[in-house]
Amino acid sequence: MKQYNCCVVGIGAVGAEMVKLLRRRKFPVGKLVVFATRERTEMIDGIPVEVRVAGPGSFKGMDFAFFAGTEGAKGASKTVGWQAVEEGCVVIDNGDDFRMDPRVPLVIPEINPEALRQHQGFIANPNCSTIITLMPLAPLHKAARIRRLIASTYQAVSGTGSAAIKELEAQARAWAAGQPLKAEVYPHQILFNVIPSVGSFKDDSGESTEEIKMRNETHKILDDAAIRVATTTVRVPVFNGHSIAAHVEFEKPLSVEQARELLANAPGVKLVDDPKHAVYPLPINASENYDVLVGRLRKDRSCDNGLVLWCAGDNIWKGAAQNAIQIAEEMVRMGLK
Repeated sequence: MKQYNCCVVGIGAVGAEMVKLLRRRKFPVGKLVVFATRERTEMIDGIPVEVRVAGPGSFKGMDFAFFAGTEGAKGASKTVGWQAVEEGCVVIDNGDDFRMDPRVPLVIPEINPEALRQHQGFIANPNCSTIITLMPLAPLHKAARIRRLIASTYQAVSGTGSAAIKELEAQARAWAAGQPLKAEVYPHQILFNVIPSVGSFKDDSGESTEEIKMRNETHKILDDAAIRVATTTVRVPVFNGHSIAAHVEFEKPLSVEQARELLANAPGVKLVDDPKHAVYPLPINASENYDVLVGRLRKDRSCDNGLVLWCAGDNIWKGAAQNAIQIAEEMVRMGLK
């Protein structure tokens, strides 16, 4: 089997999982290099990994560069991403700098792999919540076409990065010890709380950047700008695993039974739907699971041709690192690299 030289840019929460998943998924790696803001040795999955600082020529001889978008690497693709392309490397970027760039395919391999054929050396990973939401919605859209989506997200702290994971744990320990709780990563205590703010508020629309991403990325990935999308994104005190409640209105009738059959056969989706016996998607079960879990399927009686569903997925795996590696796997399968 042909082997591919790979590098990971950024070694925070997402970058470390990229290194781990390249091994676990048995991607045919020849040489693996990790770049970050300073040189050091990191232990990942019990194996020491040498970390370097990227510079001119660093990407020569590399086949794939996975930009993690964490630990100072947010914006790294903006700084050196196209340099990597010029040096002969295919960039797969988890950051949001180029997702809406017309030169850059925005890809979920199970949904729109054909977009990879238009790549110019640079491919973007969608936002974690967009990926987890669209994994169960895409097969339903293909069958009945979505007219309107109302999504409420319940996003784990790992989506913010390693510092947020440590902050939630520190607050839990402080509460158990009867000590004051410190909030530094978030503007409010996250333990025993929910914060209706993911991303930032850059204009007067009232929407956060995360909510805007969900709409714009849905349009691009499904190639349908007519879908009306409304989202409320919320940070919750969960370590890992995003959950989404989706109210979907379709152009054509789609019964719960038909939707359940489509989802049971959708790649990368696992139907977990027996609420009478307390069986439904949970973020704790989605964590370190390759599949997006979907359940609580029911008719939306507030509109015609409406369904409601609840899904949960690992935002660091399928929502970030895993999806990026799957893009590389798909490119190899399609003979694009």
